[in-house]
Amino acid sequence: MTVRAAVLPAVGAPLEITGIDLPEPGPGQVRVRLAAAGVCHSDLSLSKGTMRVPVPAVLGHEGAGTVVSVGEGVTHLAPGDPVVLNWAPACGDCHACALGEVWLCANALNGAAGVHARTADGTELHPGLNVAAFAEETVVAASCVLPLPDGVPLTDAALLGCAVLTGYGAVHHAARVRRGETVAVFGAGGVGLATLQSARIAGASRIIAVDVSPAKEELARAAGATDFVVASDTTAREIRALTGKQGADVAIECVGRAATIRAAWDSTRRGGRTTVVGIGGKDQEVTFNALEIFHWGRTLSGCVYGNTDPARDLPVLAEHVREGRLDLSALITERIGLDGIPAAFENMLAGKGGRALVVF
Repeated sequence: MTVRAAVLPAVGAPLEITGIDLPEPGPGQVRVRLAAAGVCHSDLSLSKGTMRVPVPAVLGHEGAGTVVSVGEGVTHLAPGDPVVLNWAPACGDCHACALGEVWLCANALNGAAGVHARTADGTELHPGLNVAAFAEETVVAASCVLPLPDGVPLTDAALLGCAVLTGYGAVHHAARVRRGETVAVFGAGGVGLATLQSARIAGASRIIAVDVSPAKEELARAAGATDFVVASDTTAREIRALTGKQGADVAIECVGRAATIRAAWDSTRRGGRTTVVGIGGKDQEVTFNALEIFHWGRTLSGCVYGNTDPARDLPVLAEHVREGRLDLSALITERIGLDGIPAAFENMLAGKGGRALVVF
């Protein structure tokens, strides 16, 4: 069956909206009609080669939709079920999974090397980050599909598959923010806004948003920020001034730049925690001297997919949405056509009653 998709023909090339031959689901697979797909910076990282993906590929790792059909052996889903796509399904067998660290599963992305579909001339296409959500429909492994809990709008739910899980997990699992602590969040894009909301849910006493754009202040405050700092060379000093000259208990970096990571570290109090969520390139080198590591006693840690278990955390997030503590619509910036993501992508989904959600 032919469906339209946004195809990345080569690293560094613009996406192309084209028809692809998408097969019916085989054993253990599910076919999903997309209601919405999120466009986040990770997609740009893939298209630019910062993160490697087999090409040509159908990108898109945040998606929600409705089950069209299921393959042999799939019993937990049925046609008509609303679902969220999970781009990093845990295998359950590797060393990380055995330790309960499913977000570090060694085999989570094995499916990205497979053949997902073909173009009209027979060219094989890979599923970018397993799920190939930049399309009208997709076929994925059943492990990449999670039932959508009741009470969450289907056209907003795509963000639960990455941006919200990442921001929520960064606060609750990676940094382990405690009630009453102060939190500084660097970057007020989609993940940053989810992080701000999650810090509010965690009971942080002061939540400081940092971004290069003053225009982000209103969004940041609506998400839960008590203070807003325009990023500059004096950011760390400003954050210390807002926190009794101590620095934030927790700093969460959602940008992926060496300068921002360093600023987040410098903004953290002695003995505090700095968590890096942003994905930076190999050229982004951060330096520390041995004395400051000893003196400050801070913890610097990475954060993969929010250190989450999607099957466990998705129902928790849905409960926050139902109770009004988490506003998915506040994370969406309706801007299409950024850095090679064509406006035609939005039109492609809109023609089927869906929409593209840009969460930069």
